[in-house]
Amino acid sequence: MDQISNLFAGVYSAKAGANILCYINGQMVPCEKEILGFLGFISFAPVLFLIIFIASIFVIAGVWKMFVKAGKPGWASLIPIYNMVMILEITKKPIWWIFFYFIPVINIIIGLVVVYELSKSFGKGIGFTLGMIFLPFIFYPILGFGKSEYRHQTK
Repeated sequence: MDQISNLFAGVYSAKAGANILCYINGQMVPCEKEILGFLGFISFAPVLFLIIFIASIFVIAGVWKMFVKAGKPGWASLIPIYNMVMILEITKKPIWWIFFYFIPVINIIIGLVVVYELSKSFGKGIGFTLGMIFLPFIFYPILGFGKSEYRHQTK
């Protein structure tokens, strides 16, 4: 217990500008830079979580509106697997393609094809597809809240 209290006392004193001391093998020694880096990451983790949470909200809202534009219920975007069935319907692909998502490597290829078909369904091209893949928190809201309209594809 004494080791833990000494470590926290050292960390606390470091915030006041003193050297950080760690209790190692019964001796108080200066802590290495790696420990300081780890403590810096711990303080950055909540900020990173908040950024990811906000980006996720943008994607969810964009996909919800995209579903509504395509004539599907918006809440369907929140249900796993069912949302993929709805996306396959939007892209006019057979529903049995859902099984491809459970096959390693094939799922990546099918995912890319479906995202491309999804962007085509709204009148967008390959550039927009790349945006949906690499920057979904920007491009899904553009698709959902933008001026693009769902185009009923004919086979």
